[in-house]
Amino acid sequence: MREAGVVLCTTDTLEQAEILASRLVEERLAACVNVIPTLTSFYVWQEKLCRDQESLLVIKSFRDVFPRLADRLRELHPYEVPEIIFLGITDGGQEYLEWMAHRVPVSDAGRES
Repeated sequence: MREAGVVLCTTDTLEQAEILASRLVEERLAACVNVIPTLTSFYVWQEKLCRDQESLLVIKSFRDVFPRLADRLRELHPYEVPEIIFLGITDGGQEYLEWMAHRVPVSDAGRES
């Protein structure tokens, strides 16, 4: 069975988050993307403590698709180093996971020979 997961990715504006979410779903790299419009992020960038308002994408997909999904996020993302983190789903509603599997085709890289 394919390993389902959630990918977390922040971006600088709600508009950018919505563009990324739409693209990933339209290109069938994600079954669903939730956008949390505003959160506050604290991090160090170029030796400076930063505090920024960002939007968070919660992307539902699969490990076999993750390399393509991550590449696509890097292509579309405005950040030099975007947050792209895959968290495996260890358990979940079977109906939902089946629905996800129908929305996101198996990656060629994930197919067994």
